[in-house]
Amino acid sequence: MDLRQLEYFQMVGKLRSITRAAEQLHVSQSTVTLAIQKLEDSLAIQLFDRSQKQFSLTTEGQVFLQSVADILNRLQDATAEIQKYRQLQKGTIKVGVPPMIGSFLFPEILAQFTLLYPQLQLSIIEESSFALRQLLERGELDLGIVNLYQPTLLLETIRITTEEIVACLPLKHPMANRTTIDMKDLQNEQFILFKEGAYNRHVILEECKRHGFAPNILLSSDQIETIKGLVIKGVGISFLIRAVTRQNSDFAAIHLSNPLHLQFGLAWKKDRYLSKAAQAFIKFITEIICPPNTIR
Repeated sequence: MDLRQLEYFQMVGKLRSITRAAEQLHVSQSTVTLAIQKLEDSLAIQLFDRSQKQFSLTTEGQVFLQSVADILNRLQDATAEIQKYRQLQKGTIKVGVPPMIGSFLFPEILAQFTLLYPQLQLSIIEESSFALRQLLERGELDLGIVNLYQPTLLLETIRITTEEIVACLPLKHPMANRTTIDMKDLQNEQFILFKEGAYNRHVILEECKRHGFAPNILLSSDQIETIKGLVIKGVGISFLIRAVTRQNSDFAAIHLSNPLHLQFGLAWKKDRYLSKAAQAFIKFITEIICPPNTIR
């Protein structure tokens, strides 16, 4: 049994004539007759009553015709649905975003992408870069925006932006008016850092270690606004990327004398199938957001 046999059977069943069915299908009568015979042989049942001049469906043929109509309608709907995906009229992209990117860069990316592809939906998962890398490597995400701190053979990446880490101090802090600050000057402060797994936290801890001290970590959080609020209230100090602090005048954002930077990029698993929607997002990032020559 094949699809063409079902289509021929449906047309003959509808018109009650092989001749008229052949004309509608633009094939020979013998082609239609052979297809019907093969279909009956494969089913081991007679679909048409041939005792009269005009074909008529048997009881079994009537039942089968209803099922065939449903099958062909479903196939037509499925084909139309796939065409929507192919033409980017429909689709969902599962994208992972770390907290800091989610607070400043991703809203701009999302707004521009939505203007270009209003029919596509982005499903956002917010996790640390380390967690997102694992999800990408396991194939549980289509794409992810991650810190490019360590090359990996499993992921393809495109660099999006490089951001400076700044020290965030309460406005009443004695060092709040400085233009730069050395990490060793902060060794007696209470630190508010991102949770384990965040590369921002790793960078700060390594810098403290390089200056010969282990910081007093008062609190860990993945919520940008929580961290900002605690700094504003003088609970402790923190370290955020410069882009996150530009719109804030409630606390001091000070450059480190030994500048630290984070590189963010779009990543996806090398051997994972990418939908048309995911390919469109990568193309969008490559052509509109990224600097040239940044695909690794």
